Amino acid sequence: MVKYSKSPDNASKSCKASGSDLRVRFKNTCVTADSIRSMTLKKAKGFLENVLAKKEAVPFRFFNSSVGRHAQAKNTPGAAATQCRWPTKSAKFLLHLLKNAESNAEVKGLDTENLEITHIQVNRAQKQRRRTYRAHGRTNPYMSSPSHIELILSEKVEPVPKGEEDEEGKGKKRLSKKRLAQQRSQALAVKAD
Repeated sequence: MVKYSKSPDNASKSCKASGSDLRVRFKNTCVTADSIRSMTLKKAKGFLENVLAKKEAVPFRFFNSSVGRHAQAKNTPGAAATQCRWPTKSAKFLLHLLKNAESNAEVKGLDTENLEITHIQVNRAQKQRRRTYRAHGRTNPYMSSPSHIELILSEKVEPVPKGEEDEEGKGKKRLSKKRLAQQRSQALAVKAD
């Protein structure tokens, strides 16, 4: 069994999916995963499908040196960004993992319409080695940067409505000791006059 870096708050209302040594760039996948964090399952799948169709872009807020600017970066979820890309391979791998987690949720009997991404993490995997041939009979390394990906989907918790307050306590503010002392001294000064 695979060990996850985080355990869900309520294991009966959540499902997991992970992939190890996936042949997809670590940096692109890390940024793409960050952009779908805390989204609902439906919204995340729609976003990744739009990235594949180049209707929406993934904002590069880190690992962003030499990343070009584009107008689509302004429409990204979260705070506005300027740099963006469309990492299609990363989007395909993450979409596949989301579909796998969704089928795991169906097997568990969870409501797939009510799932959100509570945890998603991308780690560097061991580099795979190849070589490229250079001038004068030399060779240089030609390494790949694969990834481990893990995610947890959980059902959204319904917020509990706030209880009604007593009429006495309504509108009263808590005051510090210093402020109470000031009010007492002012009241004494008024009585003395």
